Amino acid sequence: MAFDLDNMNAFLAAIDHGSFSAAARSLRRVPSAVSMAIANLEAELDLQLFDRSSREPKPTAQALALLPQARLLAEQLHRLNIHALSLTQGLETSLTIALLPELLAARPWSAALATLAIEHPGLTVEVLTAPQADALGMLHSGRADLALVFERYGVGAHEAFQEVGEERLVAVVAPGHAMLAGGRRPVRDADLLQERQIVVAGRDIDQVDKRIAISRLQWKTDSPAAALALVKAGLGWAWLPAGFVQAPLQQGELVEMPLDNLTNVLRFFVDVVWSAERPLGTAAARFVALLNQERREVASHCRPLPASPY
Repeated sequence: MAFDLDNMNAFLAAIDHGSFSAAARSLRRVPSAVSMAIANLEAELDLQLFDRSSREPKPTAQALALLPQARLLAEQLHRLNIHALSLTQGLETSLTIALLPELLAARPWSAALATLAIEHPGLTVEVLTAPQADALGMLHSGRADLALVFERYGVGAHEAFQEVGEERLVAVVAPGHAMLAGGRRPVRDADLLQERQIVVAGRDIDQVDKRIAISRLQWKTDSPAAALALVKAGLGWAWLPAGFVQAPLQQGELVEMPLDNLTNVLRFFVDVVWSAERPLGTAAARFVALLNQERREVASHCRPLPASPY
C-alpha cells in the first residue's frame, strides 16, 4: 500500500501549511523527513503530488484529487483513537434509553443525545419507547441503561433517579362527543366517571396509573398515537400530553375538556431513572448531567422577578 499513516500525515500537513518545513514543524519532525516521506509516496504512486518549480511546493491536480479521501481517512482514524481512549476511561460500548412515547417530542433528551454524539462519535445508542411500567421493566432487567418516565408513587429500593423536567397532560375529547351535547357545557367529575376513558397503560392489565385512570369504563392501549385516534373518533376522553395534542386542538379535531370542579391539566414531573445496583457508565452519567443542566437552565429562566421595594 502506498499510503500509510506516516506519509498521509506528511501529505496533509504539507498541503495545509504550504511548505515542507512548516509541515515538519506542525508534525514536530525535521524537514528532510517530511520531504523524504512525500518523495517516497510519489515514487510508489508514480504520481507527482507537489510542483517544486517555485520556492514553495504546490499541490498538483492529482494531489488535490486525492485530498478529500485522505482527509476522510484522517478524520476516521481520529475518531477511532478518541473512541478507543474513551473506552479505556470507562465509556460503555453502547447506551440504551427507554422512554415513554409521550416524551418523544420533548427536546431535552434529544438535545442531550446530540451533545453525546459530538463528544463520543463512536458510541452506539439505542432508543426504545414503551409505557411506563414496561420502560421500568426494561431498566430492571438490564435491557435498558436509563428510563425516562413520569414521577412514581415511590422509588424502588433498587432505583436511583434525577428529576429532569415536567410534562402537562390535558383532558381532551372530540368536539362532537355526547358529553358535550348542547355546547361546551361544564363537565364535572361525576360525568367523567360515567364516560368511557381512553387510558395509555402498560401491556399488563394492572399497569395503570391511578392518578389518571378515573373512569369506571376504560379502554386501554400502550400507544399514545392509538389513544389519540380513539379520542378523535369520539370513542372516549383521555389525558394526553399537551405537546402531543397541540395540533389536533388547533385544527378543531379535539377540544380541551371544559371541567367544572377540577382542573383539566395535570402536571407530572419527568425523571430519568437508573439501577442503583449498576454504576452508571461515562455516557449514561453524561446524559443524566446534560438533562439536569437543561432543567436548571429552564428553571432559572422561569423564576419570577423579585418584588419591587416600592
